[in-house]
Amino acid sequence: MSLHSPYDAEKSLVHQGCNCGSGHDDLAKHSTSCSRRESESSASTATLERRTNDDLETTEPDDIESMTDRIVETSIVKAIFGGNDVARRRFLKTVGAAAAIEMIRDFFPVDTAKAMAQESAKNLEKTDLSIGFIPITCATPIIMGEPMGFYKKNGLNAKVRRASGWAMVRDWAITKEVDAAHMLSPMPLSISLGAGSPKVPFLMPAVENINGQAITLANKHKGVKEAKDMKGFRFCVPFEYSMHNYLLRYYLAEGGVHPDKDVEIRVVPPPEMVANLKAGNVDGYLAPDPFNQRAVYEKCGFLFKLSKEIWEGHPCCAFAASAEFAQTYPNTFLALFKTIVEATHYASNPDNRDEIAKAIAPKNYLNQPEIVLKQVLTGKYADGLGAIKNDPKRIDFDPYPWHSMAVWILTQMKRWKHVEGDFDYKKVAEEVYLAGQCGELTKELGFDSYETTYKKHTIMGKEFDADKADEYLKSFPINNLD
Repeated sequence: MSLHSPYDAEKSLVHQGCNCGSGHDDLAKHSTSCSRRESESSASTATLERRTNDDLETTEPDDIESMTDRIVETSIVKAIFGGNDVARRRFLKTVGAAAAIEMIRDFFPVDTAKAMAQESAKNLEKTDLSIGFIPITCATPIIMGEPMGFYKKNGLNAKVRRASGWAMVRDWAITKEVDAAHMLSPMPLSISLGAGSPKVPFLMPAVENINGQAITLANKHKGVKEAKDMKGFRFCVPFEYSMHNYLLRYYLAEGGVHPDKDVEIRVVPPPEMVANLKAGNVDGYLAPDPFNQRAVYEKCGFLFKLSKEIWEGHPCCAFAASAEFAQTYPNTFLALFKTIVEATHYASNPDNRDEIAKAIAPKNYLNQPEIVLKQVLTGKYADGLGAIKNDPKRIDFDPYPWHSMAVWILTQMKRWKHVEGDFDYKKVAEEVYLAGQCGELTKELGFDSYETTYKKHTIMGKEFDADKADEYLKSFPINNLD
């Protein structure tokens, strides 16, 4: 809808289905007030409506240059009317598009703004992009960027490409079948170190989501209370180099259960997890959503523990690209980086979550019931044990890739022998996670940012200090270091 002419009184510039511009989804509930607003704004002026539509080009742009111009115009008009679409449409029906255009141009240097935007777009080395993703809510900023126009806003004709599993996404990114990818936050580190794949320098400019995972158990295990009750269980995680795997291992080990001796942990693509739980192939999983909530929806599992209960604010998924891509297409990389930061901050606003659920639910994206996605994104959900929970931070969105988070992940890779040899934790973290650049870009875009790239984290009551990484690693009685 952002590509509709902002001077067309008959077209809404809001994403939701309610055409009044108020942002409501429930048309039945708001039909009376909407009808009243519409009747007030039309004022029985059919002649004015004809004049309005005769004064402008109503077709939507189909090339980057025209799209850029249209987005600039729309942003200006929305700002002038404070985002009030009813006021915009009433004004246009009263004065007509030609008069409105002239008045707005007198008020704001529209042509200068367009020229600046076009110049920025012309500097992009590549505009047609392919971005790999896994159909999970953790990919929300990357996925919503397409249907909600975030890529187009920054001059990019980006298409998201769905993969069935993380190995596929990794291979696409390494072999350049995609230009960038949705990755698990440990993956750019493991690829850069050559752990489980060819060694290729990768960058992680931004985290996509924080929290957003859960331990889900089969219904037959409703009596389970703690980790020690899970000895002998078969679990699945989405990938070896994943926060899901490291958080599950951490939780089990803190409860006295060795993750490689007392339980079995398999790698299963997220879309296959519910089916495996239903079939009794696994007892549970630590997985991304919507597959935790989908198990409740399918009545085959319950939410035993949200991952935020293990580590509040932990990183989950991220936006990643090869260092080669960033060096070859620096302006395109920056535009893509900016897009993801903007989309992630938009997703961080709880008021936008219903709209986002609607945008990412279709078959070509997540292919999930909208109600399932809303429960995940809003944090108002059924837990499978008969309770309705309300936790707005069940999943959240913050793009800042703390270097200290990367160091923690590296300690866990070493703890479980997922990476061999010695290396400088901070050097690797700072080469891969672009925390400083993310902070600068976030400030430029007008969002709150951070003054440092390291901080202390608390995981299950135990503090992690990146300055004492080796000491922390050696403190665990259960590990694979020997």
